[in-house]
Amino acid sequence: MDLPLERSWYRQSASRITIFAHFFGILTIVLMLVWLLHFRGGMDLDSDDPNKIFNVHPFLMFFGFIFFAGEAMMAYKTVYAERVVQKFVHMVAHLIAITLGIVGIYAVFKYHNQLNMINMYTLHSWLGLSTFILYGIQWLFGLCAFWVPQPGMNKAIMLPWHVCLGRALLYMAICTAETGLMQVFIRSGLVVSHEARLINFTALSVLLFGITVDLSIAFARYL
Repeated sequence: MDLPLERSWYRQSASRITIFAHFFGILTIVLMLVWLLHFRGGMDLDSDDPNKIFNVHPFLMFFGFIFFAGEAMMAYKTVYAERVVQKFVHMVAHLIAITLGIVGIYAVFKYHNQLNMINMYTLHSWLGLSTFILYGIQWLFGLCAFWVPQPGMNKAIMLPWHVCLGRALLYMAICTAETGLMQVFIRSGLVVSHEARLINFTALSVLLFGITVDLSIAFARYL
């Protein structure tokens, strides 16, 4: 396989995988909405019901944080525009993820405080806050490295680190989501029920979203 044909194969593969990534992202959002609205009574950050406040957390941490982070990472494959426009969409989508992620984290702290629960004592919370802080640092690093005028050589050196750290943070976010869903599953005492199966399928969809986003990025590196 010569180089032009090889690049064409990677481009087609990346495009197909990106379609699957969008599919699993949307599927996860739908499954999570069914779970939170049908089985958990809905979402309301200003409710007097602590459970409705808590429900804001898983929804925004996937739709607001992980989904938008994944879309930002795939922006160079899904936004057919000039490079500067792709970079802008990439940066703004990450900023949206950070903003909605802050609201999602606030929701779980508010829930804990209303029930006089201890904060930050589980692996899920340690992973989650560490991931979010590193994500914010990564965004600031990208802003300074690729939007502030820099010599081309510096950008070439920093780009692989930026990409690799971004992919690592995506998997950290996926691990956080999986541990969070497992935590809800165990605390709710679910065994064999429609809700239990729905949570399991949601967790699988979250994982497949992360894998397909990462594969899309991995193949795109060869273009």
